[in-house]
Amino acid sequence: STEREMSSHSQQKLIGKRRKKCALLEQEAQEAEEEKRRYMEENCPALSVPTSMQELQELCRKLHKEIDLVDEERYDTDIKVSKSSKEIEELRTKVQDLKGKFKKPALKKVRMSADAMLAALLGSKHKVSMDLRANLKQVKKELREEAGVCTADWRKNIEDKAGMDGRKKMFETDA
Repeated sequence: STEREMSSHSQQKLIGKRRKKCALLEQEAQEAEEEKRRYMEENCPALSVPTSMQELQELCRKLHKEIDLVDEERYDTDIKVSKSSKEIEELRTKVQDLKGKFKKPALKKVRMSADAMLAALLGSKHKVSMDLRANLKQVKKELREEAGVCTADWRKNIEDKAGMDGRKKMFETDA
């Protein structure tokens, strides 16, 4: 006997469980049928077919009034459901906002040259090279030496700028 084969005792247990399930399902089906019959008796009275034309017209008017009432109720409930579903959606978005679900991810440091960055932004079609050093100002050594002379002779500069005449000179030379 292999492991796949069941013993006769296990088979009998399984068959017994299946029979119990079938009996329960049959009982539930009978209860559901009884409930349906009871509901129909309470809510749907027996149809009495009118014999004259006037009675038939009166029955039609009565049925139309009932249909109108049911349609109004259905419309009202549809409106209520749509309003409540909108409110639920708004509350869900508020809850998500309060939870802080939309956190900014931690950005990683990426070492990228200016050319590579431009290529990534503009795509591979645009070939733009950006030499950042070419845009820098050229500082000449002569200017530095002149600046050193000016700072060494600072007393003379202060005396020249002293008084109103000195201020006029300062504005004239700057402009």
